[in-house]
Amino acid sequence: MARVSVKNMIKKYGNVVAVNDVSLEIQDKEFLVLLGPSGCGKTTTLRCIAGLEFPDGGEIYIEDKLVNDLPPKDRDVAMVFQSYALYPHMTVFDNMAFPLKMRKMPKTEIEKNVADAADLLMIKHLLSRKPKQLSGGEAQRVALGRAIVRQPKIFLMDEPLSNLDAKLRVYMRAELKRLQKDLAVTTIYVTHDQVEAMTMADRVAIMNKGFLQQTTGPEDTYYSPSNLFVAGFIGSPPMNFLDATFLDKDGSFFLDTGVFTLPLSKDMGEVIKEQATGAEVVLGVRPEDVMLERGKTKKGIEAQVYIMEPLGSEVIVDIKIGDNLLKAKASPDFQASIGESVGMNFNMKKAHIFDKKTEKVII
Repeated sequence: MARVSVKNMIKKYGNVVAVNDVSLEIQDKEFLVLLGPSGCGKTTTLRCIAGLEFPDGGEIYIEDKLVNDLPPKDRDVAMVFQSYALYPHMTVFDNMAFPLKMRKMPKTEIEKNVADAADLLMIKHLLSRKPKQLSGGEAQRVALGRAIVRQPKIFLMDEPLSNLDAKLRVYMRAELKRLQKDLAVTTIYVTHDQVEAMTMADRVAIMNKGFLQQTTGPEDTYYSPSNLFVAGFIGSPPMNFLDATFLDKDGSFFLDTGVFTLPLSKDMGEVIKEQATGAEVVLGVRPEDVMLERGKTKKGIEAQVYIMEPLGSEVIVDIKIGDNLLKAKASPDFQASIGESVGMNFNMKKAHIFDKKTEKVII
């Protein structure tokens, strides 16, 4: 059972707290993605688990064994770096065999392990080449192969796809996910790319400014964000936000954005009334839940087309309401001119309400 448990971990660099009281439970054979913007503490968390950094507080357990003071070689983990970190003077075979030679494994066993990993990664034809003769995708597979031959309990991956071009990244996402399931090895994967996280992970742990924000499955991360940061970080284009004031008029509930007033259902109103710390809230609506209608409409909110962004399978329509710019997803046959008036409605069943003061989700 290759479980990893991180309990109240703290890591400081001088006066900067890079990781602040982070607790995580990674289950056996799970693919967990640490996601967040640059400088959020995700790589530092990974390096502490690997033993490349030592935490200033908290505990790290691998298979119920406290490893805080253990060097990397005694943790039975294998790390794949963003830069691949291949030895330029060695062939692919020697790069992959290196960790086994360091363990003084018999030559026949080394050859078998390398051949098996090369077969799995479809790089057997590259074994006699040097790293400079490889493409980015091939070098990345060799780096993975070097990790696989060790047959570790845990894979740790630090943005391994970030140096690849867009098309190869999409291909390698699927390959990595398949490989992890085939090998059934507990994997902790760091990325700032939310698409990578959503498509690959069993669970996504989102970090910001050293704090863990939310740890849920990809679907829950998208549809049930815990706060404003998670809601804005996940989704492409990101969620639209509008500052609003919550109004209770004799049992009828509304959101006043300053440009338009939005009626709320009694159930939504009662929840906001009970949970909000004040009248100031934030309305969050994803672009796919913004519905547009050409021309002026009596039922909808009047807005103007700011710009059109055709993507082939859909069109992103930037619309302006007062000083607010919102994004909507429309079908590719939606046509409108810049400055044209359109009617806009929100699918309030999928809308989110956040407390402006605490930034936590209410609905």
